[in-house]
Amino acid sequence: MKLFAKSLVVLAAVAVMPLANAGGYGKKDIVDTAIGAGNFDTLVTAVQAAGLVETLKGDGPFTVFAPTDEAFAKIPEADLKALLANKEALAGVLTYHVVPGKVMAADVTGMSSAKTVQGDTIDISTADGVKIDGATVVQADIETSNGVIHVIDTVIMPN
Repeated sequence: MKLFAKSLVVLAAVAVMPLANAGGYGKKDIVDTAIGAGNFDTLVTAVQAAGLVETLKGDGPFTVFAPTDEAFAKIPEADLKALLANKEALAGVLTYHVVPGKVMAADVTGMSSAKTVQGDTIDISTADGVKIDGATVVQADIETSNGVIHVIDTVIMPN
């Protein structure tokens, strides 16, 4: 459960990393990076609702495939509200976006899949850009103090 919470925090942090200290000194954790970015409000809200903030602020390292607010907007409003109201299901979706360890873009090139903190495996394709379960990575390698965030354009769902 602790790793699950850490994964969710990482997911939140990945979403805000683009605005975090790019120089490497004084980097923020995944959650604080996501909060500071300004385009991960829904993700941050979800991480808070699932009780994963402290986990994602943990030591890590974590790799978070962080969907933007626009990605969450693709989910029908009623479905998103229902998901946000179901802590267990929400935690499952969020931890599906987190991979243990620090996986940089250069590392993904030789991978076809990765096991998530949630327990399922995500598919990785590099044939036409980088895709994670069909979601396009729109910004990669946002380093945080406890991992790395890769921004994606779609919320991915476990099987």
